[in-house]
Amino acid sequence: MRRILVFIISALLASCFAANGQSLLEQLGQRAKNAVENKLGEKLEQGVNDALDGKIGKKKKKDKADKQTADPVSQDAVAMPDAKVPAQPKKQVETSYAKTDFVPGDEIFFDDPVEGEKLGEFPSHWDFVSGEECEIITLNGEQVIKLSGWYSIISPLMKEADYLPEDFTIEFDVWSNDKYGSSNNDHIDLLLGSAETEEIVVVNLNPAFNENPAEEGAQSNISYSFRSPAGDIREGSAKGESLTPLIQPDSWLHVAASFNKRAFKYYVNGVRMINLPNVMRPTRMALRSVSNCEEKDRFYLKNIRMAKGAVPLYDRLMSEGKIVTYAITFETGKADLKPESMVEIHRVAGLMKDNPGLEFEVQGHCDATGSDKVNDPLSQKRAEAIVAALVEEGIAQARLTAVGKGSHQPIASNSTEEGRAKNRRVEFVKK
Repeated sequence: MRRILVFIISALLASCFAANGQSLLEQLGQRAKNAVENKLGEKLEQGVNDALDGKIGKKKKKDKADKQTADPVSQDAVAMPDAKVPAQPKKQVETSYAKTDFVPGDEIFFDDPVEGEKLGEFPSHWDFVSGEECEIITLNGEQVIKLSGWYSIISPLMKEADYLPEDFTIEFDVWSNDKYGSSNNDHIDLLLGSAETEEIVVVNLNPAFNENPAEEGAQSNISYSFRSPAGDIREGSAKGESLTPLIQPDSWLHVAASFNKRAFKYYVNGVRMINLPNVMRPTRMALRSVSNCEEKDRFYLKNIRMAKGAVPLYDRLMSEGKIVTYAITFETGKADLKPESMVEIHRVAGLMKDNPGLEFEVQGHCDATGSDKVNDPLSQKRAEAIVAALVEEGIAQARLTAVGKGSHQPIASNSTEEGRAKNRRVEFVKK
């Protein structure tokens, strides 16, 4: 019965963007609230009601009371069990990213690595729209956003009501600990809309994992709906054969989406899952989770970023004499390239292959967080890691020089998260 109830609730939540006349946040909040309040009171068996009372009512009150008296670090820390299936080999992951056609935006206007937050509090860069609680926890030693309960809807805190340009990219990392595919109705959703048309694009990602993917209800899948510029609604899906091989237990998935005037694309770990050529333009976004109420079905988020669409590398080089990029990223406090960094590295390698006389000084830049004693050698090692990756792409070592700049050449204020995000960059300076 719980699976039936989750299906009912998730189906109702899918209509959150459907009506016009209210703001995006008001519409989402009211629709979600009404759906849950109405359906929980309708013709459900007493056993389901008892289960709900036990899991969402008494347990939640008890957890809240316990949390107030417990040590916040130990209470909010979540340690996930060891993976039962080995993760994809690093080279295999990097290869998939090198082949992707996703191009991260250049001008960042929202960046939340989920760092330096207070445990147990609502994430400071987000607004609560509707649903169950949302809070900062530690997952395997790093801070993440935990989306809890039957559903949670959050949106980025922005100064303008409509902030998405006509070409933009959105990226985030999502962790789902749903090891056994307990419900095909568990999903993390990207919602895109506008003041005039609340629902423009809705993508439902269900990263279910099961050691036996053939088992009913255990296969990961993606479904979506969107509006064309004419206003008609269309639907589709991308099921297991493309997505399932990317899903590993106890691991992060990198989700990315791009919109260019009217073309929308959606990627998981560098693999394109959705390609829609004719979509109405959205101007704002939100993230929503729908899940069972068990702890293993929760969704966790980090590294959420929105940026204005990318300018071709050659155009940037010709106009500025260098390429400034935010698409090459590293593990926190390390010089280990994240797999998604291979997108930009592959593009730079392609530019250098097309222009054999081109040579670069590869500069690593940090923000002012931390001391120079840490930042200076770290930025140098990161620059060297980029050079090594380009050499593996077939670029001669002699055409590249690695230089770590630390935090000594900021291009924005280090007093804001947006400014620090701009300062954490890589520059390819023409020699």
